[in-house]
Amino acid sequence: MKTLILLRHAKSDRSDAGLEDHDRPLAPRGRRAAPEMGARIAAHVPPPHLVLCSTALRARQTLALALAAAVERGGWPVLPSIEHERGLYLCGAEALLKWIGETGDVVTSLMVVGHNPDFEQVARRLAVEGEADDLARLRAKYPTAGVAILHLDGPWARAGRGGRLGAFLTPADGGD
Repeated sequence: MKTLILLRHAKSDRSDAGLEDHDRPLAPRGRRAAPEMGARIAAHVPPPHLVLCSTALRARQTLALALAAAVERGGWPVLPSIEHERGLYLCGAEALLKWIGETGDVVTSLMVVGHNPDFEQVARRLAVEGEADDLARLRAKYPTAGVAILHLDGPWARAGRGGRLGAFLTPADGGD
């Protein structure tokens, strides 16, 4: 069984029109949501073996805040291995599935931090089973700082076949 955690970056700051999209930081709302979601992820699953993170500033900031909270408030004993990948920046759903599928099978738990619409499309495709309420909320909207925790059978190369949605967490939920 493999566990895939898809963490969409938290709310970004769009106030500086001169910044390239890739360089936008988190907004105050995002800086509040990211650690809360990190603690909630840690309440659901152990630390992933590997994290793949987009190089976009908002994704890197989301990951840093979420991991700090997962350790400090969520009880994760260690930080996972992290790889920052420019290719994850708005790569498209098929490319994201390819990244996931190329993960080595020694990795049993993978977290990916990135962007919509890629995350929404991939999560909808992979979540073929799960609690009806979580599936409905996932299909309705994948908000900033949203997290899909998916459980997949078999090797990562077959991840595109789908699996079970273990949880869909959003900042609006406020808890479980």
